[in-house]
Amino acid sequence: QVQLAESGGGSVQAGGSLRLSCAASIYSASRLCMGWFRQAPGKEREGVAVIQTLGDTIYADSVKGRFTISKDNARNTLYLDMNRPKPDDTAMHYCAATAYPSCSWYRNEYPYWGQGTQVTVSS
Repeated sequence: QVQLAESGGGSVQAGGSLRLSCAASIYSASRLCMGWFRQAPGKEREGVAVIQTLGDTIYADSVKGRFTISKDNARNTLYLDMNRPKPDDTAMHYCAATAYPSCSWYRNEYPYWGQGTQVTVSS
């Protein structure tokens, strides 16, 4: 069983920056394929960024060039650096993980989820 705990959410102005963190309760996060998802009110949960166990990354078109996903295996922590956020990025952001070496946008691939951290971007 893997427990995930997000932190770092809050309010930020458009064009600023914010870093989200997700701590994983596992002896080695290097074995996890992990991703960030988000859900705005009235909308479905969508993928934001994914990082494979070997480090390959995938980004949603809406955040490509602005957000960066990274993982510190020594600290068992996943990060999402949100640069130049927009009001459309306002959502509850969730960390997710799977023990498979590769993963994608399909929510069903992820058995482990955090409780979420709210990000609000003001214009």
